[in-house]
Amino acid sequence: MNNGIHRMSLYGAFFFVLASILTGCWDSQDIENRANVLAIAIDEADNSDEEEDNIAHLEDTPNTEMIRVTVQIAVPGEVLLGPPQGGGEQSDPVWVLSVTGHTVEEAISNLQQEVAEDIFLGQLRVIVINEDVAKKGVERFNEALRQNPQVRRNAWMVVSQEEAAQYMDLSPKLEAVPTLYLVNMVESFVDLGKFPDNYMGLFWRMVSSQGQDGYLPYLQAVGEEQIRLDGLAYFKADRMIGHIEPLQVGYFMAVTDYPIGGNEGFVPIPGTDKHITRETLLRQGKIKTEIKEGKPYARVKIRYEETVIEGDPDINLNDSQLIEKIEEEGGKIATDHVEHLIQTMQKEQSDIFGFGEYIRAKHPGYWNREIRTKDNWHEEFQNLDVDVDVMFNIRRVETSAR
Repeated sequence: MNNGIHRMSLYGAFFFVLASILTGCWDSQDIENRANVLAIAIDEADNSDEEEDNIAHLEDTPNTEMIRVTVQIAVPGEVLLGPPQGGGEQSDPVWVLSVTGHTVEEAISNLQQEVAEDIFLGQLRVIVINEDVAKKGVERFNEALRQNPQVRRNAWMVVSQEEAAQYMDLSPKLEAVPTLYLVNMVESFVDLGKFPDNYMGLFWRMVSSQGQDGYLPYLQAVGEEQIRLDGLAYFKADRMIGHIEPLQVGYFMAVTDYPIGGNEGFVPIPGTDKHITRETLLRQGKIKTEIKEGKPYARVKIRYEETVIEGDPDINLNDSQLIEKIEEEGGKIATDHVEHLIQTMQKEQSDIFGFGEYIRAKHPGYWNREIRTKDNWHEEFQNLDVDVDVMFNIRRVETSAR
Protein backbone atom coordinates (compact mmCIF):
# COMPACT_ATOMS: atom_id res chain seq x y z
CA MET A 1 0.00 0.00 0.00
CA ASN A 2 2.77 2.40 0.97
CA ASN A 3 4.63 1.53 -2.25
CA GLY A 4 1.53 2.38 -4.28
CA ILE A 5 1.09 5.71 -2.53
CA HIS A 6 4.80 6.47 -2.99
CA ARG A 7 4.62 5.62 -6.72
CA MET A 8 1.55 7.82 -7.20
CA SER A 9 3.31 10.66 -5.39
CA LEU A 10 6.29 10.37 -7.76
CA TYR A 11 4.00 10.37 -10.79
CA GLY A 12 2.19 13.42 -9.46
CA ALA A 13 5.43 15.28 -8.84
CA PHE A 14 6.68 14.37 -12.32
CA PHE A 15 3.57 15.67 -14.08
CA PHE A 16 3.60 18.81 -11.94
CA VAL A 17 7.19 19.59 -12.95
CA LEU A 18 6.43 18.76 -16.61
CA ALA A 19 3.40 21.05 -16.62
CA SER A 20 5.46 23.84 -15.07
CA ILE A 21 8.15 23.50 -17.76
CA LEU A 22 5.65 23.46 -20.62
CA THR A 23 3.78 26.43 -19.18
CA GLY A 24 7.03 28.35 -18.95
CA CYS A 25 7.76 27.71 -22.64
CA TRP A 26 4.30 28.61 -23.85
CA ASP A 27 4.15 31.46 -26.29
CA SER A 28 1.41 32.34 -28.73
CA GLN A 29 0.26 35.14 -30.92
CA ASP A 30 -3.08 35.25 -32.65
CA ILE A 31 -2.55 35.14 -36.40
CA GLU A 32 -4.91 38.09 -36.77
CA ASN A 33 -2.56 40.13 -34.57
CA ARG A 34 0.23 39.76 -37.11
CA ALA A 35 0.80 41.75 -40.27
CA ASN A 36 1.61 38.85 -42.61
CA VAL A 37 3.76 40.11 -45.47
CA LEU A 38 3.16 38.06 -48.63
CA ALA A 39 5.42 39.92 -51.06
CA ILE A 40 8.11 42.59 -51.11
CA ALA A 41 9.05 44.84 -54.03
CA ILE A 42 12.33 46.79 -54.07
CA ASP A 43 12.87 49.86 -56.27
CA GLU A 44 15.21 52.81 -56.32
CA ALA A 45 13.86 55.75 -54.35
CA ASP A 46 13.10 58.79 -56.50
CA ASN A 47 13.31 62.43 -55.47
CA SER A 48 9.82 62.42 -53.97
CA ASP A 49 10.83 59.52 -51.73
CA GLU A 50 13.90 61.18 -50.25
CA GLU A 51 12.07 62.50 -47.17
CA GLU A 52 12.07 59.88 -44.42
CA ASP A 53 11.42 59.70 -40.72
CA ASN A 54 14.50 59.32 -38.54
CA ILE A 55 13.30 56.09 -37.00
CA ALA A 56 16.29 53.82 -37.56
CA HIS A 57 18.91 56.58 -37.21
CA LEU A 58 19.09 60.15 -35.94
CA GLU A 59 22.21 61.90 -37.19
CA ASP A 60 24.54 59.34 -38.76
CA THR A 61 22.82 58.70 -42.09
CA PRO A 62 24.10 55.54 -43.83
CA ASN A 63 26.21 56.26 -46.91
CA THR A 64 24.05 54.16 -49.23
CA GLU A 65 21.41 54.98 -51.81
CA MET A 66 17.86 54.91 -50.58
CA ILE A 67 15.44 52.25 -51.74
CA ARG A 68 11.67 52.16 -51.87
CA VAL A 69 10.17 48.99 -50.41
CA THR A 70 6.56 48.14 -51.26
CA VAL A 71 4.88 45.30 -49.41
CA GLN A 72 1.70 43.31 -49.82
CA ILE A 73 0.10 42.47 -46.47
CA ALA A 74 -2.67 39.91 -46.15
CA VAL A 75 -5.95 41.23 -44.77
CA PRO A 76 -7.19 38.71 -42.15
CA GLY A 77 -10.25 36.82 -43.31
CA GLU A 78 -10.09 38.20 -46.85
CA VAL A 79 -7.47 35.96 -48.47
CA LEU A 80 -9.38 33.32 -50.43
CA LEU A 81 -7.93 30.77 -52.82
CA GLY A 82 -8.92 30.86 -56.47
CA PRO A 83 -10.49 33.63 -58.56
CA PRO A 84 -12.64 36.32 -56.97
CA GLN A 85 -16.18 35.17 -56.19
CA GLY A 86 -19.18 36.97 -57.63
CA GLY A 87 -22.01 38.44 -55.61
CA GLY A 88 -21.82 40.91 -52.79
CA GLU A 89 -19.29 43.63 -52.14
CA GLN A 90 -15.71 42.47 -52.63
CA SER A 91 -13.03 43.53 -50.16
CA ASP A 92 -9.38 43.78 -51.10
CA PRO A 93 -7.58 40.66 -49.82
CA VAL A 94 -4.29 42.53 -49.47
CA TRP A 95 -3.08 45.87 -48.25
CA VAL A 96 -0.27 47.54 -50.22
CA LEU A 97 2.08 49.92 -48.40
CA SER A 98 5.25 51.67 -49.53
CA VAL A 99 8.12 53.01 -47.41
CA THR A 100 11.69 54.14 -47.97
CA GLY A 101 14.98 53.43 -46.28
CA HIS A 102 18.68 52.97 -46.86
CA THR A 103 18.42 49.24 -46.15
CA VAL A 104 15.71 46.59 -46.08
CA GLU A 105 15.90 46.49 -42.27
CA GLU A 106 15.40 50.23 -42.03
CA ALA A 107 12.50 50.13 -44.48
CA ILE A 108 10.81 47.38 -42.45
CA SER A 109 11.34 49.45 -39.29
CA ASN A 110 9.72 52.43 -41.00
CA LEU A 111 6.89 50.18 -42.15
CA GLN A 112 6.26 49.04 -38.59
CA GLN A 113 5.49 52.66 -37.67
CA GLU A 114 2.54 52.57 -40.08
CA VAL A 115 1.15 49.18 -39.04
CA ALA A 116 -0.34 48.44 -35.64
CA GLU A 117 0.36 44.69 -35.75
CA ASP A 118 3.81 43.09 -35.66
CA ILE A 119 5.37 42.72 -39.10
CA PHE A 120 5.75 38.98 -39.80
CA LEU A 121 7.81 37.63 -42.72
CA GLY A 122 7.10 33.95 -42.17
CA GLN A 123 4.51 33.95 -44.98
CA LEU A 124 6.71 35.82 -47.46
CA ARG A 125 6.40 34.10 -50.86
CA VAL A 126 8.18 36.34 -53.35
CA ILE A 127 10.59 39.27 -53.53
CA VAL A 128 10.51 41.37 -56.71
CA ILE A 129 13.64 43.41 -57.42
CA ASN A 130 13.70 46.08 -60.09
CA GLU A 131 16.31 45.51 -62.80
CA ASP A 132 18.15 48.78 -62.09
CA VAL A 133 18.43 47.86 -58.41
CA ALA A 134 19.63 44.34 -59.23
CA LYS A 135 22.40 45.75 -61.44
CA LYS A 136 23.77 47.64 -58.46
CA GLY A 137 24.02 44.47 -56.36
CA VAL A 138 21.67 42.34 -54.28
CA GLU A 139 24.00 41.19 -51.51
CA ARG A 140 22.85 44.09 -49.32
CA PHE A 141 19.36 42.55 -49.41
CA ASN A 142 20.50 38.94 -49.27
CA GLU A 143 22.42 39.46 -46.05
CA ALA A 144 19.46 41.01 -44.25
CA LEU A 145 17.05 38.33 -45.46
CA ARG A 146 19.42 35.45 -44.65
CA GLN A 147 19.79 36.64 -41.08
CA ASN A 148 16.03 36.90 -40.55
CA PRO A 149 14.83 33.53 -39.16
CA GLN A 150 11.28 34.20 -40.36
CA VAL A 151 12.20 34.27 -44.06
CA ARG A 152 11.78 30.95 -45.84
CA ARG A 153 14.49 29.73 -48.19
CA ASN A 154 11.88 28.34 -50.60
CA ALA A 155 10.45 31.79 -51.32
CA TRP A 156 11.13 33.17 -54.80
CA MET A 157 13.27 36.13 -55.77
CA VAL A 158 12.61 37.56 -59.25
CA VAL A 159 13.82 40.50 -61.34
CA SER A 160 11.33 42.86 -62.99
CA GLN A 161 11.83 44.99 -66.08
CA GLU A 162 9.37 47.56 -64.79
CA GLU A 163 9.01 49.22 -61.43
CA ALA A 164 8.79 46.36 -58.93
CA ALA A 165 5.99 48.09 -57.00
CA GLN A 166 3.78 47.63 -60.07
CA TYR A 167 3.68 43.89 -59.33
CA MET A 168 2.12 44.56 -55.94
CA ASP A 169 -0.91 46.19 -57.62
CA LEU A 170 -1.63 43.62 -60.31
CA SER A 171 -5.26 42.54 -60.67
CA PRO A 172 -5.18 39.02 -62.16
CA LYS A 173 -8.54 37.48 -63.01
CA LEU A 174 -7.45 33.93 -62.12
CA GLU A 175 -6.39 34.64 -58.55
CA ALA A 176 -7.71 37.02 -55.91
CA VAL A 177 -4.25 37.56 -54.38
CA PRO A 178 -1.62 38.96 -56.78
CA THR A 179 1.23 37.31 -54.86
CA LEU A 180 -0.28 33.84 -55.23
CA TYR A 181 -0.80 34.42 -58.95
CA LEU A 182 2.83 35.46 -59.36
CA VAL A 183 4.20 32.51 -57.36
CA ASN A 184 1.92 29.99 -59.09
CA MET A 185 2.98 31.33 -62.47
CA VAL A 186 6.70 30.96 -61.76
CA GLU A 187 6.23 27.49 -60.27
CA SER A 188 4.16 26.42 -63.28
CA PHE A 189 7.07 27.37 -65.55
CA VAL A 190 9.27 25.10 -63.45
CA ASP A 191 6.77 22.24 -63.67
CA LEU A 192 6.50 22.67 -67.45
CA GLY A 193 10.26 22.56 -67.89
CA LYS A 194 10.56 26.17 -69.04
CA PHE A 195 12.64 27.42 -66.09
CA PRO A 196 14.92 25.71 -63.57
CA ASP A 197 13.79 25.26 -59.98
CA ASN A 198 15.83 28.09 -58.49
CA TYR A 199 14.17 29.42 -55.35
CA MET A 200 15.82 32.04 -53.19
CA GLY A 201 17.88 29.67 -51.03
CA LEU A 202 19.54 28.15 -54.11
CA PHE A 203 20.25 31.60 -55.51
CA TRP A 204 21.95 32.58 -52.26
CA ARG A 205 24.09 29.44 -52.42
CA MET A 206 25.17 30.22 -55.99
CA VAL A 207 26.07 33.81 -55.16
CA SER A 208 28.10 32.61 -52.17
CA SER A 209 29.91 29.82 -54.05
CA GLN A 210 33.40 30.32 -55.47
CA GLY A 211 32.79 28.72 -58.85
CA GLN A 212 29.29 29.65 -59.96
CA ASP A 213 27.19 32.74 -60.53
CA GLY A 214 23.50 33.10 -59.83
CA TYR A 215 20.43 33.64 -61.98
CA LEU A 216 16.81 34.59 -61.38
CA PRO A 217 13.52 34.65 -63.32
CA TYR A 218 13.26 37.77 -65.49
CA LEU A 219 9.67 39.02 -65.63
CA GLN A 220 7.69 41.54 -67.62
CA ALA A 221 4.26 42.88 -66.69
CA VAL A 222 1.71 42.86 -69.51
CA GLY A 223 -0.97 45.40 -68.67
CA GLU A 224 -2.53 45.27 -65.22
CA GLU A 225 -3.50 41.62 -65.23
CA GLN A 226 -0.73 39.50 -66.72
CA ILE A 227 2.91 38.64 -66.15
CA ARG A 228 5.25 37.12 -68.70
CA LEU A 229 8.46 35.18 -68.13
CA ASP A 230 10.82 37.08 -70.41
CA GLY A 231 13.93 35.01 -69.85
CA LEU A 232 16.63 34.56 -67.24
CA ALA A 233 18.53 37.34 -65.45
CA TYR A 234 22.19 36.38 -65.03
CA PHE A 235 24.60 37.74 -62.45
CA LYS A 236 28.31 38.27 -61.94
CA ALA A 237 28.84 37.84 -58.21
CA ASP A 238 25.85 39.73 -56.74
CA ARG A 239 25.26 42.15 -59.64
CA MET A 240 22.89 41.50 -62.50
CA ILE A 241 24.71 41.79 -65.83
CA GLY A 242 21.96 41.09 -68.35
CA HIS A 243 19.35 38.57 -69.39
CA ILE A 244 18.90 35.77 -71.93
CA GLU A 245 15.78 35.09 -73.97
CA PRO A 246 13.26 32.34 -73.09
CA LEU A 247 14.46 30.10 -75.95
CA GLN A 248 18.02 30.29 -74.61
CA VAL A 249 16.80 29.24 -71.17
CA GLY A 250 15.98 25.83 -72.63
CA TYR A 251 19.56 25.41 -73.87
CA PHE A 252 20.90 26.55 -70.50
CA MET A 253 18.76 23.92 -68.79
CA ALA A 254 20.14 21.26 -71.12
CA VAL A 255 23.74 22.12 -70.17
CA THR A 256 22.91 22.07 -66.46
CA ASP A 257 20.94 18.80 -66.70
CA TYR A 258 17.36 19.84 -65.95
CA PRO A 259 15.64 16.83 -67.53
CA ILE A 260 12.04 18.02 -67.84
CA GLY A 261 11.32 19.17 -71.39
CA GLY A 262 8.73 21.68 -72.48
CA ASN A 263 10.46 23.91 -75.00
CA GLU A 264 9.25 24.01 -78.59
CA GLY A 265 11.07 25.07 -81.73
CA PHE A 266 11.46 24.70 -85.47
CA VAL A 267 13.88 22.47 -87.36
CA PRO A 268 14.35 22.98 -91.13
CA ILE A 269 13.84 19.88 -93.28
CA PRO A 270 17.08 19.41 -95.26
CA GLY A 271 16.71 19.81 -99.02
CA THR A 272 13.41 21.69 -98.73
CA ASP A 273 12.12 25.11 -97.70
CA LYS A 274 9.85 23.51 -95.11
CA HIS A 275 10.26 22.75 -91.42
CA ILE A 276 8.86 20.66 -88.60
CA THR A 277 7.81 21.84 -85.14
CA ARG A 278 9.35 19.81 -82.35
CA GLU A 279 8.79 19.65 -78.59
CA THR A 280 11.42 18.51 -76.10
CA LEU A 281 10.33 15.50 -74.05
CA LEU A 282 13.59 14.99 -72.18
CA ARG A 283 17.03 16.53 -72.06
CA GLN A 284 20.13 15.28 -70.31
CA GLY A 285 23.36 17.16 -69.82
CA LYS A 286 26.70 16.03 -68.49
CA ILE A 287 29.79 18.12 -67.80
CA LYS A 288 33.28 16.64 -67.56
CA THR A 289 36.38 18.65 -66.76
CA GLU A 290 40.11 18.07 -67.19
CA ILE A 291 43.35 19.96 -66.75
CA LYS A 292 45.23 19.96 -70.06
CA GLU A 293 48.71 21.48 -70.26
CA GLY A 294 48.04 23.44 -67.09
CA LYS A 295 44.71 24.85 -68.28
CA PRO A 296 41.13 23.81 -67.44
CA TYR A 297 39.05 22.16 -70.15
CA ALA A 298 35.35 21.22 -70.16
CA ARG A 299 33.29 18.89 -72.31
CA VAL A 300 29.50 19.19 -72.41
CA LYS A 301 27.46 16.24 -73.66
CA ILE A 302 23.73 16.80 -74.22
CA ARG A 303 21.05 14.36 -75.30
CA TYR A 304 17.65 15.54 -76.50
CA GLU A 305 14.56 13.36 -76.79
CA GLU A 306 12.08 15.06 -79.13
CA THR A 307 8.60 14.59 -80.52
CA VAL A 308 7.40 16.10 -83.80
CA ILE A 309 4.13 17.89 -83.09
CA GLU A 310 3.64 19.53 -86.49
CA GLY A 311 4.88 18.63 -89.95
CA ASP A 312 3.94 19.36 -93.57
CA PRO A 313 1.43 17.40 -95.67
CA ASP A 314 3.96 17.22 -98.52
CA ILE A 315 6.66 15.65 -96.35
CA ASN A 316 6.69 11.93 -95.53
CA LEU A 317 7.75 11.70 -91.89
CA ASN A 318 7.51 7.91 -92.04
CA ASP A 319 10.78 7.96 -94.00
CA SER A 320 13.47 6.89 -91.52
CA GLN A 321 16.26 8.39 -93.64
CA LEU A 322 14.52 11.76 -93.64
CA ILE A 323 14.10 11.55 -89.86
CA GLU A 324 17.84 10.93 -89.52
CA LYS A 325 18.56 14.03 -91.60
CA ILE A 326 16.20 16.09 -89.44
CA GLU A 327 17.92 14.76 -86.31
CA GLU A 328 21.31 15.74 -87.70
CA GLU A 329 20.05 19.22 -88.55
CA GLY A 330 18.45 19.58 -85.11
CA GLY A 331 21.72 18.56 -83.46
CA LYS A 332 23.65 21.19 -85.42
CA ILE A 333 21.17 23.91 -84.47
CA ALA A 334 21.25 22.96 -80.79
CA THR A 335 25.07 22.82 -80.80
CA ASP A 336 25.29 26.31 -82.33
CA HIS A 337 22.87 27.73 -79.76
CA VAL A 338 24.63 26.12 -76.79
CA GLU A 339 28.07 27.23 -77.97
CA HIS A 340 26.81 30.77 -78.56
CA LEU A 341 25.25 30.88 -75.08
CA ILE A 342 28.44 29.67 -73.39
CA GLN A 343 30.55 32.16 -75.35
CA THR A 344 28.18 34.99 -74.41
CA MET A 345 28.45 34.11 -70.73
CA GLN A 346 32.24 33.91 -71.02
CA LYS A 347 32.35 37.44 -72.44
CA GLU A 348 30.15 38.60 -69.57
CA GLN A 349 32.26 36.65 -67.02
CA SER A 350 29.09 35.08 -65.64
CA ASP A 351 29.45 31.34 -64.99
CA ILE A 352 25.80 30.44 -64.47
CA PHE A 353 26.59 26.88 -65.59
CA GLY A 354 28.82 26.14 -62.61
CA PHE A 355 31.92 25.07 -64.58
CA GLY A 356 34.00 26.54 -61.78
CA GLU A 357 32.36 24.31 -59.19
CA TYR A 358 33.21 21.25 -61.32
CA ILE A 359 36.86 22.39 -61.48
CA ARG A 360 36.95 23.11 -57.75
CA ALA A 361 35.43 19.71 -56.87
CA LYS A 362 37.32 17.52 -59.36
CA HIS A 363 40.66 19.32 -59.40
CA PRO A 364 41.13 20.90 -55.94
CA GLY A 365 44.91 21.07 -56.29
CA TYR A 366 44.68 23.17 -59.44
CA TRP A 367 41.96 25.36 -57.93
CA ASN A 368 43.85 26.04 -54.69
CA ARG A 369 47.07 26.73 -56.57
CA GLU A 370 45.86 28.74 -59.57
CA ILE A 371 42.37 30.11 -58.88
CA ARG A 372 41.53 30.46 -55.17
CA THR A 373 38.93 33.26 -55.53
CA LYS A 374 35.76 33.97 -57.46
CA ASP A 375 37.29 37.03 -59.11
CA ASN A 376 40.16 34.92 -60.43
CA TRP A 377 37.70 32.34 -61.73
CA HIS A 378 35.80 35.03 -63.64
CA GLU A 379 39.05 35.87 -65.45
CA GLU A 380 39.86 32.21 -66.12
CA PHE A 381 36.31 31.42 -67.22
CA GLN A 382 36.68 33.84 -70.14
CA ASN A 383 39.35 31.60 -71.64
CA LEU A 384 37.88 28.22 -70.69
CA ASP A 385 38.02 25.77 -73.59
CA VAL A 386 34.59 24.11 -73.88
CA ASP A 387 33.60 21.39 -76.35
CA VAL A 388 29.89 20.75 -76.96
CA ASP A 389 28.52 17.43 -78.20
CA VAL A 390 24.75 17.20 -78.85
CA MET A 391 22.74 14.07 -79.66
CA PHE A 392 19.31 14.94 -81.06
CA ASN A 393 16.84 12.05 -81.18
CA ILE A 394 13.28 12.11 -82.52
CA ARG A 395 11.41 9.48 -80.55
CA ARG A 396 7.88 10.11 -81.73
CA VAL A 397 5.93 11.74 -84.54
CA GLU A 398 2.43 12.81 -83.57
CA THR A 399 -0.34 11.43 -85.77
CA SER A 400 -1.46 14.96 -86.61
CA ALA A 401 2.05 15.73 -87.91
CA ARG A 402 2.20 12.87 -90.42
